[in-house]
Amino acid sequence: MRAPTRLHIIWQDDNTLKVETDYGMQTRLLHFGNWRGRGVASLQGDSVAEWEIPRLNRGRGDPEPATGRGEQIPPPTYGDLKVITNHFSGGYLRKNGVPYSTNAELTEYWDLFKEPNGDQRIMLSTRVADAVYLSTPWVTVLNFKKETGDAKWDPTPCSSKW
Repeated sequence: MRAPTRLHIIWQDDNTLKVETDYGMQTRLLHFGNWRGRGVASLQGDSVAEWEIPRLNRGRGDPEPATGRGEQIPPPTYGDLKVITNHFSGGYLRKNGVPYSTNAELTEYWDLFKEPNGDQRIMLSTRVADAVYLSTPWVTVLNFKKETGDAKWDPTPCSSKW
């Protein structure tokens, strides 16, 4: 997803977020809940996702908010999506040949931001840890801007050519 690309993000079902890219026509499935891997390692690996919602600083000893009538308190409209992916078949981090092993672990944070003019952006922070090929974790940050409509969506197969 580091190459210039567009994302198409939809819910595949109640517990699976589907992320498609138009460059390389890749599909990632982000599974929520008590999901178990599929058994066979793959280039995409197995991704388990959870929403991380920061706790409000209420001060020492302050109880959690409650309505007193057994009503549900709506969830906050902020936080990030944390995704941990492992169970890779091995491959390359970049076209220049930097490999990753079957023991690599990818941790991602998907943060949604709204700009003052109303534009929405996703900042995707990634960290790859792999004791076999990397002496330190490999960290990247990508940004995607939300577009209206799908007029620019143009899925194109991967190419090994530069």
